[in-house]
Amino acid sequence: MISIEQLQAVSATIAELGLDDATVSTLRQQFQGIHFTYCMDDDLPNNTPVLAEASFNLYLVDGREHCLCLTQDLDVATGIVVAEIIPE
Repeated sequence: MISIEQLQAVSATIAELGLDDATVSTLRQQFQGIHFTYCMDDDLPNNTPVLAEASFNLYLVDGREHCLCLTQDLDVATGIVVAEIIPE
């Protein structure tokens, strides 16, 4: 389970530090119970982020089954995908 407060704290940390591998490492240390993945937003076509910002989107991962999948359900989320948006 991931709370909306945790999502907001993740977003605030990214906004403060910027988005790069070091920030994702910081997130992993601050939120040890949550698995983080970092990618480009265009790697996730046709998906709706759970939290959208100008330079990144956050998606939730459901890891309960053998295959990971994206979800909108905070109650089943086990991870967060931090997806960087590259301006065109």
